Amino acid sequence: MNCRLYLLRGLVLALCAPVLFAACTASGDAVESEAAFPIDNGDKSSSGPKSSSSNDPSKIDPSIFNLFDWVQIPKTSITRGVNSFGVNSFAIASTEVTQKVYEFVMNDLPKQSKEGESRAVSNVDWYHAVLFCNAFSKLAGLDTAYVYEYISRESVLVGLTINYSVAAVRLPTENEWEIAARGGATTTYYWDTDEASKYAYYGQTAGPDVVAQKLPNEYGLYDMAGNVAEWMNDWYDAYPKNKSDNYVGPKSGEYRIVRGGGWSDKVTALAPKEREKLSPAQSKATLGFRLVYSTGF
Repeated sequence: MNCRLYLLRGLVLALCAPVLFAACTASGDAVESEAAFPIDNGDKSSSGPKSSSSNDPSKIDPSIFNLFDWVQIPKTSITRGVNSFGVNSFAIASTEVTQKVYEFVMNDLPKQSKEGESRAVSNVDWYHAVLFCNAFSKLAGLDTAYVYEYISRESVLVGLTINYSVAAVRLPTENEWEIAARGGATTTYYWDTDEASKYAYYGQTAGPDVVAQKLPNEYGLYDMAGNVAEWMNDWYDAYPKNKSDNYVGPKSGEYRIVRGGGWSDKVTALAPKEREKLSPAQSKATLGFRLVYSTGF
């Protein structure tokens, strides 16, 4: 990391101005939350282990956590065919991870097709996105959701498991992401019949844009379509045939799910329901990621 970034780290760690969550109502209206960090996941029956430190707001470092603005999504469900899939409340970053924040957390930055501190980071494979989530969680004083035995020479996380019971930052599940992306809309695109270019950066040839330059969806989330496509937590598979709450995908697979469409895609790839699959070791100039904060389920 260069001197500028060391100075930035010191400055960020010195700042503790809290940023409140925007809590989304079922209608998609944003309101301020009274507490910046705790999230009621709406399910008190979970018997999974919880970390006392990560659920204590005083243990969370706001100077790190508030590098992103967070939008709280209420406990809700998504319907596919005749099945309904419930999702506990979670918070999602209003923007994609930027090059500046990625370099600050990871002390490194992959080669970018279009450089700029406030541009969405791209060319990040799934494993490095996961490593970012763990590093960010640690800096913020949270538990880590991803547990693995070691990192191979090919940067594969060997023996990886995901602990959904702890309060941590991670990649969104496919259901979490789609609920957030739709912003309460049931139409093909979250902007309905409005002009797509007002909301999404797509059909381009140069590279990712500065985040939050287009209009947000009704939940106040930017670039849920276009700019960079986003990694999901889940392995790719057909949707389950039976309803399931807090579905996290199959236990194993060959490909991880990608959603949202990137800066070079056509508009049809931007619909919230569209799915892409890629090897978790693959990186692309059109592919980045966004963070979710969950207190566990």
